Amino acid sequence: MNEFDRGSILSEGLGIREQTERIEFLTLSPYATLSVNSLGRDRKEPQCEMRTVFQRDRDRILHCKAFRRLKQKTQVYLAPGNDHYRTRLVHTLEVAQIARGIARALRLNEDLTEAISLGHDLGHTPFGHAGERVLDIVLTSCGGFTHYEQGVRVVEKLENNGKGLNLTKEVINGIKCHTKGPEAFTPEGRLVRIADKIAYMNHDIDDSIRAGILSEDDIPADLRQILGTGCSRRINNMILNVYQNSENGNICMSEDFSKAFYGLHDFLYRNVYKGSKAKAEEGKAEDMIEVLFNYLCNHPTKVPNEYRHIMRDEGISRAVADYIAGMSDTYAVELYKDIFIPRGWDT
Repeated sequence: MNEFDRGSILSEGLGIREQTERIEFLTLSPYATLSVNSLGRDRKEPQCEMRTVFQRDRDRILHCKAFRRLKQKTQVYLAPGNDHYRTRLVHTLEVAQIARGIARALRLNEDLTEAISLGHDLGHTPFGHAGERVLDIVLTSCGGFTHYEQGVRVVEKLENNGKGLNLTKEVINGIKCHTKGPEAFTPEGRLVRIADKIAYMNHDIDDSIRAGILSEDDIPADLRQILGTGCSRRINNMILNVYQNSENGNICMSEDFSKAFYGLHDFLYRNVYKGSKAKAEEGKAEDMIEVLFNYLCNHPTKVPNEYRHIMRDEGISRAVADYIAGMSDTYAVELYKDIFIPRGWDT
């Protein structure tokens, strides 16, 4: 049940935020998540005069430290020498662009979609999934590690000096459910899940072609026939197929297109994500993360004070994992050098 009926929506004298909420009510799909219907935040706080709750969440994510660190975190290629390869930040922006485009076409809530998109990878480690694998192993006794659960920790426990960002439940759920496990309970969250795949599959192809690992002709002909040839055309076809086949809040592709879509994912897994020269340095990155983890666990005074509350409440291993997961690639390398590489003596 909406907080107000159509008669009250059309009344005059509404503030800026209320006008936006009125526009949502009048223009969005019946299946969209309206700002006024949000399940709210864990800690109640006064409403913003200008922004809806989801606009406010988007801004909090955009201005947080974890978001800024994405600019120096690996997407697929470790420490690329070419500025044109994607970083985790560029990936995040491409996901947001794709997801907002589909949300607009389906008349879903663009602000909620953008907030989830911008926050979906905040929990990623340095060196991409290589770092994630190491932290998952060393934290086995503590329940393991996944970047999507870590994203929730970032926005609930780590940002804002341990107070968290106090985001709405819809955004937190979208971050947690953006890749594996149960689907998000909002259509906007489910949309980000598929937009994430559309983005990374295509930009990873583009980066792999640039790196000489793939050519467009290496993609199986049957997949190119269904999905299209070239990243731009393929992205457009994927977006269009999602739009044409999603209804009543269900976000999906047609059966034949979905089969080709996941066939392309399997192709990339075999030819890029496993065993290619793009992954040649991952073993070194994994060793570095493991060595840093063990060292910091044995030298807890080296862990910044902002993680003391985690150390106290959840133990040294979890605090060290939070610290390492938040590092950019360059910060992790410099910390490793500072601890383990001898420096020249200067009189």
